[in-house]
Amino acid sequence: MAERKVRVRFAPSPTGALHIGGVRTALYNYLFARQHGGDMIFRIEDTDSNRFVPGAEEYILESFKWLGIHFDEGVSFGGEYGPYRQSERREIYKKYVKVLLDNGKAYIAFDTPEELDAKRAEIANFQYDASTRGMMRNSLTLSKEEVDALIAEGKQYVVRFKIEPNEDVHVDDLIRGEVIINSSILDDKVLYKSADELPTYHLANIVDDHLMEVSHVIRGEEWLPSAPLHVLLYRAFGWEDTMPAFAHLPLLLKPEGNGKLSKRDGDRLGFPVFPLEWHDPKTGEVSSGYRESGYLPEAVINFLALLGWNPGNDQEVMSMDELIGLFDLHRCSKSGAKFDYKKGIWFNHQYIQQKSNEEIAELFVPVLKEHGIEVPFEKVVTVMGMMKDRVSFVRELWDVCSFFFVAPVEYDEKTVKKRWKEDSAKCMTELAEVLAGIEDFSIEGQEKIVMDWIAEKGYHTGNIMNAFRLTLVGEGKGPHMFDISWVLGKEETLARIKRAVEILK
Repeated sequence: MAERKVRVRFAPSPTGALHIGGVRTALYNYLFARQHGGDMIFRIEDTDSNRFVPGAEEYILESFKWLGIHFDEGVSFGGEYGPYRQSERREIYKKYVKVLLDNGKAYIAFDTPEELDAKRAEIANFQYDASTRGMMRNSLTLSKEEVDALIAEGKQYVVRFKIEPNEDVHVDDLIRGEVIINSSILDDKVLYKSADELPTYHLANIVDDHLMEVSHVIRGEEWLPSAPLHVLLYRAFGWEDTMPAFAHLPLLLKPEGNGKLSKRDGDRLGFPVFPLEWHDPKTGEVSSGYRESGYLPEAVINFLALLGWNPGNDQEVMSMDELIGLFDLHRCSKSGAKFDYKKGIWFNHQYIQQKSNEEIAELFVPVLKEHGIEVPFEKVVTVMGMMKDRVSFVRELWDVCSFFFVAPVEYDEKTVKKRWKEDSAKCMTELAEVLAGIEDFSIEGQEKIVMDWIAEKGYHTGNIMNAFRLTLVGEGKGPHMFDISWVLGKEETLARIKRAVEILK
């Protein structure tokens, strides 16, 4: 048998913002497909019309665009296996519902919600299955005439999958190995509802994966319980030969304590759980996103890739291409991965340092504009080269380097107390005269002359430099002093020294 082409799919429901766990699932699908020269399909699962949220689909697409995860076909990308939106595939699903009914693999059930509730009250842990279906109102207990009459009357019904009891179902999972589940613990799942003429997730997924020639289903651990049902459905259709390989990814866990990562954890600890900011059209609530919080997309990708997978070496910082080269489903963990959001911040810091000074300057210009500052781009580039390694987010740069763009109007009290000595005003006035006489105001040009002057006068280098810093910065922070004065230029440096001497005396 020829090797199948790798085809994977990411199939979200447009019911709201895309959770970061969903992003990781899509990322692993993408890495796997790219590594094997395969295709990635974007499918929309919108068979539950009650849960549809306007704007969600656009939000999901925009998220992947920002993150650099590209689809080969699907909703909004086109392709030969469409339509890729499940609500547009009704007639296809009806055909396959009929196949199951005709072959005795499924049956029609007319039980009302009230009748089902009554049964649940009567039988503890009631499950609609081989042991109880004989007591219910369905096409196995009613005659063909009765079934036809009820359908003709317009009675609502569902189609249930007929699961044979006490059969061991084997699921070969690429991450977990062989999983064996006895069919008796499965209920006769609803596959189709006449009310909206749409299938449930289980049927739609199997039919779509088969028709779209999906070779691997890589999804979250929460879908593991439905895997045996899906295996049985493939068998019922006679599609064993084209059944995809399954891989169920470990859960993303809370950063502290037990349980699944939730939006509440993010709100409580101050980190986003969505890729982009989300405005809920129903509640008006706004949830933070990685993009708006100042994360670089490459940092988010790198951070997520290592939550539940490791490359088998000590490397942590990896580009998308490196991740594609190293990715291996067999190196995914079976147990859940703690969502270490602080590590996400660390990755962002690494990627800021890796980016060129020009790239960081481009990102910082809007922050300067917010503060009403317009300066030559070259100056911003120079400052970024000195300061970008001090921050984890671009927006933090304002706090660490605003003094390059705005002269101090007040001076930090603690620093003044510690650094401004009795003779500081006199020494700074002298220093201003020395600086005024320097023709080559480069870093080296200043440093040699000023250091010679300090030595000649017998001044204490630390005292002079600390007071000099206070005059230019307003507090005791910043890079090398002559770096600062060089960027500010002679005129601005002298003006700041003069003002500080006047104010501090």
